[in-house]
Amino acid sequence: MERHIAVPLTSEEAETLHAGDYVYLTGTIYTARDAAHKRMYEALEKGEQLPLELKDNVIYYMGPSPAREGRAIGSAGPTTASRMDKYAPVLLDKGLRGMIGKGRRRQTVKEAIVRNKAVYFAAIGGAGALLSRAIVSSEVIAYDDLGTEAIRKLQVKDFPVIVVMDTMGNDLYETASLPYRRDFAET
Repeated sequence: MERHIAVPLTSEEAETLHAGDYVYLTGTIYTARDAAHKRMYEALEKGEQLPLELKDNVIYYMGPSPAREGRAIGSAGPTTASRMDKYAPVLLDKGLRGMIGKGRRRQTVKEAIVRNKAVYFAAIGGAGALLSRAIVSSEVIAYDDLGTEAIRKLQVKDFPVIVVMDTMGNDLYETASLPYRRDFAET
């Protein structure tokens, strides 16, 4: 199914999404990678406030390249999501509603997704130049000293993603290959 969704994303809206849905996001999303996740995690451990509101927001695991003239951002492809798995359950428990990345997630992240009625989206790796065209604006809002790993606030219009894991825990990485598997014990 193809859907057009406004972000931030409510739990009610998230519950209507299913693994395998093609989704076009429009609104505000944030970027954060390894170093930013580590800082946010440490801030939470110290009882400090985070530089962004997590409730119902979506974080894109991406570090952009410099913007070309006339563009809001350079190439903006996804990074491997599992690098954030140590931190993701805590952020989901604090209200994060969605994540965008590529690759499989650990069981602890899957459990946190279901527990918090969240969604994990995949963006197409290797398509960073194409994905950047859906980014209308980009503004560093925290951890500027981290360079490309700083937290950015992005305005997106019809940003293409696929629901990889839905609020029920259905995981496209597990189910999509089932029709193509052979039972080698029978041959």
